[in-house]
Formats: sequence, structure tokens, C-alpha cells
Amino acid sequence: MNEDEIAPLLDAVRRLVDEKLIPAEAQVDRDHRIPEHLLDLIRDMGLFAYAIPDEHGGLGLSKWAEVRTIFEFCRAAPAYRSYVGTTNGVGGKSIVLDGTVEQQRRYLPAIAAGELIVSFCLTEPGSGSDAKSLRTTAIRDGKGYVLNGSKRFISNAPVAGLFTVMARTDPSDKSAAGVSAFLVEAGTPGLHVDPPLEKMGQLGAPTADVTFTDAWVSSDALLGGVEGKGFITAMKVLDDARIHMGAVCVGLATRLVEEMTAYAVEREQFGKPIADFQLIQAMIADSEAECLAARAMVEQTARQMDAGENVTKAAAACKYFASEACWRIADRAVQVHGGYGYMRESAVERLFRDARLLRIFEGTSQVMQLVIAREALKEYKAAH
Repeated sequence: MNEDEIAPLLDAVRRLVDEKLIPAEAQVDRDHRIPEHLLDLIRDMGLFAYAIPDEHGGLGLSKWAEVRTIFEFCRAAPAYRSYVGTTNGVGGKSIVLDGTVEQQRRYLPAIAAGELIVSFCLTEPGSGSDAKSLRTTAIRDGKGYVLNGSKRFISNAPVAGLFTVMARTDPSDKSAAGVSAFLVEAGTPGLHVDPPLEKMGQLGAPTADVTFTDAWVSSDALLGGVEGKGFITAMKVLDDARIHMGAVCVGLATRLVEEMTAYAVEREQFGKPIADFQLIQAMIADSEAECLAARAMVEQTARQMDAGENVTKAAAACKYFASEACWRIADRAVQVHGGYGYMRESAVERLFRDARLLRIFEGTSQVMQLVIAREALKEYKAAH
């Protein structure tokens, strides 16, 4: 897909964001939920289908086309993206990459239609960044498995119809090789979703803890039909997700720059717009530069992924740089707004809270630094 081919989709997404999603942000934040009629508009536009292959009813976008779409979509509050991005990304992408033919036929069309929300269950009370230390188990029992364990901070859990669950099928093997992935449907006996957690931001995107107590699933629920591949699947999905999260940060940063620039032009002090003051201009300039740099980095890495290149280092760099830049831009946006930026009625106050999470989930900034350094050292040693 080239620039001309993707232009109609980008134009449609831009109109949806400006005319429907942004005007409803305050209500979404206040009510802690996205109205169903807005989710219907997102479904009708096909945004639940962007990463699903066309043979399963999806748009089958390339990674480059996906990030271009997310740049536009994520000018709206990140809560909207949680439904779409988690379902298409870490939740559904595992089925696209490693699911059996039957698993793909069973779930992907419903995901593409926006009828099935997916959650990705990796983080646990004792294992966040250290994913290999997870303790949830899936023990063989006849023609299936019995799952026991707890998962923490699971996006979409209260509204999910399907959970991609990482569990240890060989408790004696504490390495990554002992981890497998399972597709567990909502309503499975023994699966319990706690009430939504109270969060700082992204309040319209429900997050909850999930517990498995002797939850039995058939062997057909084993992702890919092979034990011991769960951690490999998770790592592949996370490379993809980190580029996606970089695009999310670019979209939000773009919106924040728009908000601070518009306010600086409209707000007057000392008889003239504050945009005329050089220190305000400096904050706008720094924000524009960082936003453009993050956009270029994400687009380039997306093209590399489409070309089949190893993007582990670059994907981590996208997530790290773009999320840190977005946070700095959010802080400047509040600063430009002054006291108004600190008030709940201000869009930048809400977006500031939303932006904070971006430096944590899909890998903290500190973990991204470790990944970047590890891959850089590996490349150097291989070349020398």
C-alpha cells in the first residue's frame, strides 16, 4: 500500500477523530467507559481489523500502513486505542503469527469485525518486566490443561471475550522453554475477572486483575498446538507491539503540540499572544522537533519490519524514544497552558495523565534501554 492508496483511510480516520472522538473525550474520562455508539463507528471504519489478514476479514495492513493509521487515530485519547490496539496487537497478533489454522478460523473473523475483544495475560503480581519468572501453571489433565495463577494489570479484561494467557506447562523448567500460550474464552469455569482497577489516566480503557482457579481448557486452546513456544510468541508479539506503541506516542504527541500551539496563539498576556514570547516558542519548537524525530523513527522501523528485517533493537528504540518524548511534550503542553493546564476541564490535563502510562506498559523505559544495549553489544560482537 502506497501513499495514494492509504490516503482515503487516513482522511476518514482524521474526520472520525476530530468530529466524534475528541469531542467525547471528557465524557469518556468522566464515565470510565466508551459509549457503544462510538465503538460502533470505530468498528464500521474497520479499525478493529487493521492487523488481521484479509483472508480472515481484516484490512491486512502492512506495518507501515498501520503506524500511519495509528498516527491519526491516536490524536484522540489513548483509551480508544486500548480496545483496538490491544485486540489487534498483543492479544490478537499472537493468533495471527502462531495460531493453528483452526484457531485462526475460529477467532480472527470475530476480531476483525470488532465482535471479540482480546486481552493479553502475561504480567503477574511477581513478574512484570521479568516475564520469564511467571508462576501461572497449565498442567496436563486428560485431553486438556488445568490453569492456576493470577495475572495483573490486564488491559480490556472486564470487556474481553478471549484471553491469550502465558502459563508454565513444565513447572520444573524455570526457563522460557517451560512457558506456553493458551487461548481461554471468557466464561470458562475457574476464570475470574476482578472489578476494574482505579487508575491515574486512560480511564475509559478498563484494566483488571485476572485469576485462574482450576480452570480447565481443552488441548485445542494451546496456541499453535505446541508446548514451550509461549515465550517465543510473546517476544515476537512485543517487537510488533513496541513499534505500535511508538506510533501511539507520536499520535498523542501530535495532538499535544496542536493543543499547546493553539492555546499559545489565542492566550494573551502583556497585551499580546503568549506565542510571541521566545520561551514559549522554545517549548513549541522542542516539542515539534521531538515529535518529528519520533515519527521518522517509527516509520523507518515499520518499513524494516515489512521488509523482514530483525527489528528488536529498533522496536525497543521506538518505544523508548517516542514514549519519553511524548511525556516531555505533555509536560510542556501543561506548562504552556499555565494554571489552566492544571484544571480538570483542560484537555492537556487529561492527556498528561494518559501519557504517563506510555513509559511503563509494553516494556518500561528502563527495560527498553536494556534491550537496546543488549542488541547493540550483540551486533558489535558478531561483527568483530
